[in-house]
Amino acid sequence: MAERSTAAVDVADNSGDEPLTAKADQSTADGVAQNRERDTDSSESEEEQGSGGNESPGRTSPPELHSGHKLARRYRLEECVTRLDGFSSWRAVDEKLRRAVGVHLLPADHPRARSVLAAARSSALLGDPRFVQVLDAVEENDLVYVVHEWLPDATELTALLAAGPLEVHEAYQMVSQVSQAMAAAHREGLAHLKLTPGAVLRTSSGQWRIRGLAVNAALRGISSDTPQRTDTEAIGALLYATLTQRWPYENDAYGLSGLPKGVGLIAPDQVRAGVHRGLSELAMRALVNDGATASRQEPPCTTPEELVKAVGEMPRIRPPEPAFTAPPDYQRTTYQQGNYGRPSSHPGATQPVPTPLPPLQTRTGKALKWAVSALLIAALGLGSWQLADALMDRGKSDDTGNTKTTDGNDKSGENAKPVKPITIEGAEEYYPDGKPQHANDADLTYDKDSSTYWRTYSYKGGPTLAPFKQGVGIVYDLGSAQDVSAASIGLYYAGDHTTATMYAADSLSSSAPLSSMSKIASATTSGTDLNISTKKPVKTRYVLVWITAVPKAVGDQFSDAGYKQAVTDVKFTG
Repeated sequence: MAERSTAAVDVADNSGDEPLTAKADQSTADGVAQNRERDTDSSESEEEQGSGGNESPGRTSPPELHSGHKLARRYRLEECVTRLDGFSSWRAVDEKLRRAVGVHLLPADHPRARSVLAAARSSALLGDPRFVQVLDAVEENDLVYVVHEWLPDATELTALLAAGPLEVHEAYQMVSQVSQAMAAAHREGLAHLKLTPGAVLRTSSGQWRIRGLAVNAALRGISSDTPQRTDTEAIGALLYATLTQRWPYENDAYGLSGLPKGVGLIAPDQVRAGVHRGLSELAMRALVNDGATASRQEPPCTTPEELVKAVGEMPRIRPPEPAFTAPPDYQRTTYQQGNYGRPSSHPGATQPVPTPLPPLQTRTGKALKWAVSALLIAALGLGSWQLADALMDRGKSDDTGNTKTTDGNDKSGENAKPVKPITIEGAEEYYPDGKPQHANDADLTYDKDSSTYWRTYSYKGGPTLAPFKQGVGIVYDLGSAQDVSAASIGLYYAGDHTTATMYAADSLSSSAPLSSMSKIASATTSGTDLNISTKKPVKTRYVLVWITAVPKAVGDQFSDAGYKQAVTDVKFTG
């Protein structure tokens, strides 16, 4: 299983009979509990609701564990984060790998033990880095425990919203990345069913990650007859909250105020001034809005895949321009004015400044001037002699008939075909395995701005991406069939090494198999410029740039250290 660092999974829920997306989640932000422990026998423990849960764990008592207890002689429990309905969640330490992890614990005879194990193992098989990864799922000594990542550098959406609505670009990135991740999960048959602000995290590099996929719902006994609609509505509620700092239902939840009672669901741009109109309509399309204005204009989104498509059809929202502070005015110092070492003048007295001699009027300057003049005269004489000699040699060559001629097949002659730049009309990320990198950024690779780019995720193995991933790439639309002979690709990371191949494709479809395309040419580089060329031009409208190896790079504001690459500029010539 994948091994990464982790954050606490949020599983506590005491929200009564509200809809699934409106349930108030009482858990913690990145391992710091708001309510340290909840007694299993608390009268606040309720029956499962909202998405069809009908299972009651009865009076199963949680195992009597304490801080310092070890599981499998490896996982040392440190702090209890949640204790509810017969299970508990802990922050722990993996002593073998010396890293923090999170652990869910419940008795093996708990009514939900089998479903929790099945959900954890299914989630672990997905292996998508956009989700907090399940590292282990074990039944041992009358205990069932699930070990997952812990992300100490991540902040959950609940904490972000406590400070106010998100900036429009941040809200756009959240709904884009979360909807893409959930679409990928549903393609593998996995649903979340408990996608709340506490389940969505933003890392220090600006990436959004989802925790508790399938596991949180299994721990709480939540199920749904329409899992895709349930998760889509939850994403809509998250977007609504990021735009307005309000929960889109009448009841308060997750530290957010609900909507005024009796008014129904109103669009975010009617709740708060300055809300982005496109994102406001997108939130309404994702929510169950019973004929709200936005849904009359556009069809509702009922699956994460439809939501991904709707986000892709929106005009791209650019990040805000960074604010630069103007440097202070330049101040000349006493040393720069030539007064260093001189006694300071008396107050009110004017310091006389000696007038320098005109340039080259000193004795040394005159000697230097005559020397330079002599060298120039000698150089002119030598150049004239060489020019005359060359003209005489050329005349002799012409007289003897040795002039070199070029026929029409000589590419170095005047008849050689000129290089023609090809305009790119559109682009889409190509991901036949159903796991995109950053699908909404493909157009940044041909926007003639070297500061913008499409980038891959950071991988632990490399430079060759296989077998974990066969490759990553982008298909470009040239508008019409063109003779393609070369590509110039600007890269963000240098190092050993980047390998890319051009293919002639039939369309922009990301589901077309690579075997259906014609290979044009490939190349490898260790720098930031990759040039691919072919001896004979290939006529095609769609060109795939397929990257199969990437260099190792250090961590930055976007991703951790690992094998990764970013494409800044792509140009084709024919």
